[in-house]
Amino acid sequence: QVQLVESGGGLVQAGGSLRLSCAASGSIASINDMGWYRRVPGKQRELVARIIRSGSTNYADSMEGRFTISRDNTKNTVYLQMNSLRPEDTAVYYCNAHLWPRVSYLLSEYWGQGTQVTVSS
Repeated sequence: QVQLVESGGGLVQAGGSLRLSCAASGSIASINDMGWYRRVPGKQRELVARIIRSGSTNYADSMEGRFTISRDNTKNTVYLQMNSLRPEDTAVYYCNAHLWPRVSYLLSEYWGQGTQVTVSS
């Protein structure tokens, strides 16, 4: 059983910073990519940032320059450093991964349970 467990959400004032972490655990053969999405109530879930095993990254336009995604392949963990936070960044942030579980060796997608980030003005 593969799980993605997020941590690091919370309440912060506008202009502040938060760091999210997501650890993938379980019987994992290899991870192709990990990333973060977010969902604002009433809107569709949107990509925040993604990083592949080689370290290449891509960001949503509104986050680039403020958010930084990084990854520790030895720990199967992805991080999202969020700086200069704005009230419109308030959302539930979800960790996402595409990986090969040992049970099937089929490339599969997994989601974390989500962590709330609230930015007050």
